Amino acid sequence: MALLHRLADVGLGYLILGQPLTTLSGGERQRLKLATHMAGKGGVYVLDEPTTGLHLADVDQLLGLLDRLVDSGNSVIVIEHHQAVMAHADWIIDLGPGPGHDGGRIVFEGTPAELVALRSTLTGEHLAAYLGT
Repeated sequence: MALLHRLADVGLGYLILGQPLTTLSGGERQRLKLATHMAGKGGVYVLDEPTTGLHLADVDQLLGLLDRLVDSGNSVIVIEHHQAVMAHADWIIDLGPGPGHDGGRIVFEGTPAELVALRSTLTGEHLAAYLGT
């Protein structure tokens, strides 16, 4: 029963028993794995683009879940491009200065507020526009 509650916590309450994993998106599979490991304390969670394919309401639910994980003593590292997740973060490490072969160097490290104030990277510019500042 606890696992079913954790499935609802990660926004997967709509899954049906026996549903093949091949029918799930990458974000759904990550959240399914997260639900199976949530009972532990003091863990480190690394999520790669967990908002992929999520409705905006589900992103808010995911942010609440990530907050609860941190409040429970866990460390959460999220690799993400979604501005709502970036704005919600405690700390951002921005890699760049561009994509692919043009990236791979740390171009910013700090809080979202500092990133927006500096606007020294494309991420900072886009986050500032998202926040309307």
